[in-house]
Amino acid sequence: MATSIKKIVAASLIGTTIEWYDFFLYGSAAALVFNKLFFPESDPLTGTLLAFLTYAVGFIARPLGGLVFGHFGDRVGRKTLLVVSLLMMGTATFLIGCLPTYETLGPAAALVLTGLRLVQGFALGGEWGGAVLIVSEHGDDARRGFWASWPQAGAPGGNLLATGVLAALAAWQSEETFLAWGWRVPFLLSGVLVLIGLWIRLSITESPVFQESEPEERAPIVGVLRHHWKDVLVAIGARLAENISFYLLTVFVITYAKTAGVDNSTVLGAVLIASAVHFVTIPMWGALSDRVGRRPIYLAGAAGIGVWIFAFFPLVDTGNFLAITAAVIVGLLFHGMMYGPQAAFFSELFGTRMRYTGVSIGAQLSAIVAGALAPIIAVALLREYSSSLPISLYLGLAAVLTLGAVYAARETQGRDLAERTHVR
Repeated sequence: MATSIKKIVAASLIGTTIEWYDFFLYGSAAALVFNKLFFPESDPLTGTLLAFLTYAVGFIARPLGGLVFGHFGDRVGRKTLLVVSLLMMGTATFLIGCLPTYETLGPAAALVLTGLRLVQGFALGGEWGGAVLIVSEHGDDARRGFWASWPQAGAPGGNLLATGVLAALAAWQSEETFLAWGWRVPFLLSGVLVLIGLWIRLSITESPVFQESEPEERAPIVGVLRHHWKDVLVAIGARLAENISFYLLTVFVITYAKTAGVDNSTVLGAVLIASAVHFVTIPMWGALSDRVGRRPIYLAGAAGIGVWIFAFFPLVDTGNFLAITAAVIVGLLFHGMMYGPQAAFFSELFGTRMRYTGVSIGAQLSAIVAGALAPIIAVALLREYSSSLPISLYLGLAAVLTLGAVYAARETQGRDLAERTHVR
């Protein structure tokens, strides 16, 4: 079992890292260059806002991807859908690297960019649920929080990879060269990474819990809405502070730092270091949730980020590299307290033949109102008030909602995933 679960975790982590690399690469590029390449006729903040709107489109497609992938994942298995999602994401990202800009295609360039972003979002909407479930369902009840947290580490892993590549290019190239062709390199690199991910994912076995379960007569979404609608609401609420904080700390911070006069290399370096710490600590929080429960760790993370965000922006305003790095590290530590236990927590809410659908719908519906809108709302608030305080209040309110949702949920630690519905 030890060898088997480690192989499953490695396959899930590598594939998830690649998919998040593709997704976050777009967000970083939207903050750095897409406003100039695809919306050059707008002023800088408006151009950035438009670039983030195309970024948000990816989130809009995620619930649809979660529903489609969840349906077939609950019908035919987790493994096949994970391979399909990786292929879709990698192809869309590679094509973005080949895309002509406004200078060549005019407004049509932004439309094609938006279409490819939709494909990215659709694929990621199906990826997350399958990746965490195939690990959760292979692992044992006592250490599920630890094992299932490793695919979660793929998010900072992908962000680390994307930010690292962009930071290296920004350091080694002039701004003119980076705008001319350098920005394309990270997108084209995705093609190589996807081939590696596919080779690894094709070598793993299907979830034993899924194989031993009996198919539901109804469509999975029907079972979710009948037995688990409260759990879907819990998942949506639990994701609010987690999702909003992550995109403020890793994507919006790039735009905010530029308005504060901080150069790109400084903030990218800070995010790079913080993402490395985040990657290492997420499994630690997952393991701790195996000892004390999912809810206490999650609640502490939501409360912590709701308070820390009021110190975060003043630290960025200093322009000091160490201060900015510390601000992002602490913020991501609080985020990890929510994100680490989340995979096991959500998996334990649903029955086997509706689990892929349930976790995907709950997580991805929240992504629209949280992750999709977070950079847009933050940029709009910054432009309107020229202050970080409204942005901090925005995340503070989300933290209160998350605290309420998780507090109202039942503790799931140690639940047998072979149970048919988990209705309580």
